[in-house]
Amino acid sequence: MSPTLRAALWMTGAIASFSSMAVAGRELSAGYDTFEIMLYRSAFGALIVISFISLTGRWHQVDRSHLGLHTIRNIAHFTGQNLWFFAVTAIPLAQVFALEFTSPLWVFVLAPFVLGERLTAPRALAAVAGFIGIVIVARPDIGSLNPGVITAASAAIFFAMTMMLTKKLTRTQSITSILFYLTTMQFFFGLIAAGYDGDISLPDAANLPFLLLVAIAGLLAHFCLTNALAIAPATVVVPLDFARLPVIALVGMAVYDEALDIWVFIGAAVIFAGNYFNIWMETRRRPTR
Repeated sequence: MSPTLRAALWMTGAIASFSSMAVAGRELSAGYDTFEIMLYRSAFGALIVISFISLTGRWHQVDRSHLGLHTIRNIAHFTGQNLWFFAVTAIPLAQVFALEFTSPLWVFVLAPFVLGERLTAPRALAAVAGFIGIVIVARPDIGSLNPGVITAASAAIFFAMTMMLTKKLTRTQSITSILFYLTTMQFFFGLIAAGYDGDISLPDAANLPFLLLVAIAGLLAHFCLTNALAIAPATVVVPLDFARLPVIALVGMAVYDEALDIWVFIGAAVIFAGNYFNIWMETRRRPTR
């Protein structure tokens, strides 16, 4: 089987997982706030990760150094994920996913400050294309700003911070260590945020499957995406990842009777073009170095 086909199979799993998590998050919103959803997602995720580490004997890979960087990274991810879960309840799912795709473009803008990387002309052009795409997708009206659009766009910024801090951690930390601190730290963040008022909604028989789905889909999505990137170049994986948009648009139409908005697809195409142009330029530049 060719690397491209294997990457496509992994990306099919990632697309299904991301879409399932969005639907499960919306279904849970009637009985749980975003902090409670994150609490249970992290609790089940931590149970899965700890069980895996114990069964495979990988506790030696959990490094206690760089706890400060782990904490900052997980605060960024916890914030972004809470904003994302709110957005999936407030605006059409396709619009959420389109705005989420701006995360790599925020990386281009923020990387010089966080990672010390140079802001090249292609990266700057890609970022500009991303901002144009945001305007097309959101079509903001100053007189009536949409909280869902604001939270979805803000989530993309925090996801970008998570990407960059994860990149810093991978220089010295194992994936096992990163996943362990991801799930355990965010469990405690969720416990504090959800329990500050002394009232945490407990799982019931009707919602437990959705809570489990959020946890499992969240882990599987990133696992599948990581494997796809390990098999095939980003120039192959990124276009496959953008297949999430038409898929979630069809899911939103079938499950929630959401209309297909042509402007969301046009804006997403502009965002995609900016992302793909930068990846293509980076790929061309590497062999000459």
